[in-house]
Amino acid sequence: MHDIGLHLRKAEERGEDLPVAIALGNDPVISIVASTPMEYDQNEYEMAGALRGAPAPVTTAPLTGLPVPWGSETVVEGVIEGRRREVEGPFGEFTGRYSGGRNMPFTGHYSDGRNMPVIRVDRISCRTDPVFEHLYHGMPWTEIDHLMAPNTCVPLYQQLKRDFPEVQAVNAMYTHGLVIIVSTKKRYGGFAKAVGMRVLTTPHGLGYAATVIVVDEGVDPFNLPQVMWALSTKMNPGDDLVVVPHLSLMELAPQSDNPGTGAKLIIDATTPARPDNRGNYGNQVHDLPEMDEWLTRLQRLAKQ
Repeated sequence: MHDIGLHLRKAEERGEDLPVAIALGNDPVISIVASTPMEYDQNEYEMAGALRGAPAPVTTAPLTGLPVPWGSETVVEGVIEGRRREVEGPFGEFTGRYSGGRNMPFTGHYSDGRNMPVIRVDRISCRTDPVFEHLYHGMPWTEIDHLMAPNTCVPLYQQLKRDFPEVQAVNAMYTHGLVIIVSTKKRYGGFAKAVGMRVLTTPHGLGYAATVIVVDEGVDPFNLPQVMWALSTKMNPGDDLVVVPHLSLMELAPQSDNPGTGAKLIIDATTPARPDNRGNYGNQVHDLPEMDEWLTRLQRLAKQ
């Protein structure tokens, strides 16, 4: 589901290797845009320039001629060898599990790893005394969650908002967006489920979103007590759980049926809208205007 997967497929269909340049130790803005699930025809260097407020400096890798960020500590150049795969790992992953797919501790056998493409390294260029940048990840939350989760919320929001202006906010903060929480207004009955299905067809949702929770516009998707209230009082399991089988799901997702596919779930935790007349909701309770003041005073007293 990643852009480089499309490039590799095209190269292999032509019987060619795929030239690559791997930049290590970059301006932090490069790491931010690299971890943002932008659309295929959007340019990460342009996004980096937008975040910097000035064009992001780019230079040419000496061997492959590929564009790389200027100022990288190290640039590794070579090719992804077409139609060649080797077993690697297992490695600790952002899901809090080891890659490899076996429901048991690592036994030391190659069967515990994953069949992955092979990069042949032809040239390494580096600065004097380069700093090797790495990223720690494992049982959430770790560095990768803090880096990637916020960057996933914004493009998902923009992509949904373009098709459904009613969408209010998107929370993709948990384990890199395997769970997505969306708040939205509704045009008519069944609208929230349509929003949930659109999440599953975004560039990120195609491979990552395993569960989508849709809540009303008055529910803050970043406030988990409010989300749990919506699930507790507005979700009817008989009508509001939509299971879609055999969709694409990243290989590292532990809950997948087979590496690369799995069922996905849409939870409609919104108040039904006409012509959907299910439920007996009445009028929702709202806090009094002075509630915030009293809450602040009580919190201050509790600390004494």
